Amino acid sequence: MRSLCLLFLLSLPAFSQSPAQRAPFRNMVLRLTPGHTWKQVASIPLKFNAFHTQGMVKVGATFFMTSVEVTRWPEKYTEPRGRYDRDTGAGKGHVFQFDSLGNLLRDLPIGEGDAYHPGGMDFDGTWLWIPVTEYRPNSFSILYRLQVSTGKVEEVGRYPESIGAVVYDADARTLTGANWGARQFYTWPVRKDGKLRKTEVSPTLLGRENPSFYIDYQDAKYLGNHLMLGSGLAGYTAPNGTFRLGGWEIVDLRDGRPVRQIPLRIWSPSGRPMTNNPATFEATADGFRAFFVPDDDEAARLFIYEVRVP
Repeated sequence: MRSLCLLFLLSLPAFSQSPAQRAPFRNMVLRLTPGHTWKQVASIPLKFNAFHTQGMVKVGATFFMTSVEVTRWPEKYTEPRGRYDRDTGAGKGHVFQFDSLGNLLRDLPIGEGDAYHPGGMDFDGTWLWIPVTEYRPNSFSILYRLQVSTGKVEEVGRYPESIGAVVYDADARTLTGANWGARQFYTWPVRKDGKLRKTEVSPTLLGRENPSFYIDYQDAKYLGNHLMLGSGLAGYTAPNGTFRLGGWEIVDLRDGRPVRQIPLRIWSPSGRPMTNNPATFEATADGFRAFFVPDDDEAARLFIYEVRVP
């Protein structure tokens, strides 16, 4: 019975991109507080090597997840070399599609040369919007969109900054990227052909400071009404050790300022916050359902939580 119930839950439509269907989730998450109770309803092992997981969306009954396969980790320089504190390392970027039981359906390569690190992504109902950068800060990024029905990948722009997550504002037709650590936001208008404008404007001129510092965003999703949900974590050093806190932030894309900040006190058995990397969600009748993959490689599992927001 539990497996039948789980299959029913996972066969529900994905969080829709239409304004009318975004509104219920947006209204509920804007009422979410740390006092709400999160209930784990499933923990599904992924039946493939997920490598270092990054961003995720749910499309119908399947999931798309970005990941970086590192074949050589970047090495720190003894002294900075220009704006870089480490080399590029080496690796491959992946976009995995998997089903509700954790079976791999497609493995789509993404990236180019030393730009092999995909990040947090968004979905507009047709295309996934995905940043890929080098595995080091102060670098450059290639921005892509991927058509989920065909797997076709299109480059839409390049930018001289390490972009770790993007969100597509369907109302303004803009793409906003957050850099390494999500300390700066960059917004590019999107042309009708999907290409980005203003990529020639320098990060110094285009960037806006993120005034919120308690978490760094790892993944991001559009909520409608020019609002973004940023999901992530930060580590804090205390006298008795290091503590890692996860959370969600609702950000107004028009000015980059937080509208609501919600710590999420749920952890994987590994000790990682559930918001360690990929996160996505969908509305339910009385709240919403959230999906997380906080762990990497062969240990990766899809955790599903539900929360009631009366």
